[in-house]
Amino acid sequence: MGQITVMMGPERRRRWRDEERFQILAEAFAPGACVAEVARQRDVSTSLIYTWRRNLRREQAKGASHPMVEATFAQAVLAEDQKMDGCDRCAVITVELSEGRSVRVSAEAPAALVAATLKALR
Repeated sequence: MGQITVMMGPERRRRWRDEERFQILAEAFAPGACVAEVARQRDVSTSLIYTWRRNLRREQAKGASHPMVEATFAQAVLAEDQKMDGCDRCAVITVELSEGRSVRVSAEAPAALVAATLKALR
């Protein structure tokens, strides 16, 4: 007699209601949230979350209204021109990340490198 392996787990072709999608998008792109972590918690692939966001933005650009919060700008904090501890003097852009980490972009950095770095942080 042959052996049969039964694969248990969530159905891969799930149907998501709009309310569920908006909730997942709101969680994934909330300030300080990690998309990969939300994807693991909700058992959704990260690529699907980004696809939902891209489709939502496309619909919003066409004028469709959705219950999800509109895109907003990140808060910018201006500081006096003073040298902070451990701050690179020639850095033009400093992006403060969670857990005390930061990314500094120098004035001499090539434009392609700056664009790739900022795109990766998005």
